[in-house]
Amino acid sequence: MYDGRTGSTSPFEQTVYLLSTAGRAVDRLLADRLDARGMGPAHQALLSALAQLGPHGRRDLTEHAAATATTGTDSAQALDELLSAGLVHSMVVQIGGRQEVLTITPAGQAALDVLHDDASAVQGDLLASLTKGQRAELNSLLRRVCTAAARGAGHRTPSPSGPGWVLTGGQRRRWISE
Repeated sequence: MYDGRTGSTSPFEQTVYLLSTAGRAVDRLLADRLDARGMGPAHQALLSALAQLGPHGRRDLTEHAAATATTGTDSAQALDELLSAGLVHSMVVQIGGRQEVLTITPAGQAALDVLHDDASAVQGDLLASLTKGQRAELNSLLRRVCTAAARGAGHRTPSPSGPGWVLTGGQRRRWISE
């Protein structure tokens, strides 16, 4: 197994694969916690957006949540469920035309706080083998990786040389081994 000091002979233990594997595991654990509370990633994304960004128009909010949620859950449906549960409040304003503006309610903020507690518990379980200093270092390194990813680092079009699939005649693909 990869020990981090000597490197690894397995290409599947490259950092990028380990990050992907860890991310999928965390997504599953968090999804299980959300599911146990009758919510999904879209519900959390909507509550988080309202808590962080403040009051928002319905369309802008659902578009933001759809872009940040990890599953294909319908953001409009999730928003309707949050409204009916009293976690989000809707009001109509007449500024430059009629628009529905949504805000998080105190009950919604309390629900979001519980979801944050769940995330902290998952984090504590996953990182139990690390010291406090190692956890801080990991957090710092992951912030830097996320910043680079947000800038598009690593997003290069592969060169046409070397092995890979190529399109030939319409949409037919052919494997090139050299």
